[in-house]
Amino acid sequence: MKNIVLFGAPGAGKGTQASLLAEKYDLIHLSTGEMLRKEVAQDTPLGRRVKDIMLRGDLVGDDIVVNLIAKAIDTGRGTTMDEWDEIRLRRACGLADNEPLPEKPQPSIIYDGFPRTVQQCQMLEFIFRQKERKLDAVISIDVPQEELVRRIHERALVSNRSDDTEEVIRHRLEEYEDKTRPVLDYYKVSGRLISIDGSGEISETNGRLCKVMDALLERN
Repeated sequence: MKNIVLFGAPGAGKGTQASLLAEKYDLIHLSTGEMLRKEVAQDTPLGRRVKDIMLRGDLVGDDIVVNLIAKAIDTGRGTTMDEWDEIRLRRACGLADNEPLPEKPQPSIIYDGFPRTVQQCQMLEFIFRQKERKLDAVISIDVPQEELVRRIHERALVSNRSDDTEEVIRHRLEEYEDKTRPVLDYYKVSGRLISIDGSGEISETNGRLCKVMDALLERN
């Protein structure tokens, strides 16, 4: 049972790479961004609460995202589960496809977009102690800022995300520098931080990530 955080600034490619790694290594991919955007799209009470926060490019409150993650760890997913999700969850738990899922499965998980503040790091450690888990590594995808801005602009043209406007992009990067970058120092001190070069093509970054993942998954 592994717990790996994929870390990086907006536009670093965390979501894309987390999805690729989840598929290759049979991991559960928990993305707080995707979970929150789904709540907004479905106009749930939580979605209405966070919609304006996300449109401004601000970070959603620690209490909200921590509760989302805690519930997702218990279920092994962050969204409604279909047949393929059930198969992946069994594999992530080391179960055969025909074996029933336990009430609270214990899969290997890759976390995308969490934690984003030092307080969230501390809250995650508390959650892990409660659930008898441990953080194996934080992998940081490092990309120059000018490249980040270019990528987010390109994404905005194809994804139609409402939080990818010029003003919001700049604000999200400022929020990252102010509130999220200190997370790197927090994990660097503990010796769990691994940095990789995230510039270049998706396949190049994925190759670097896979080398790190291979080494991590070989550990007991």
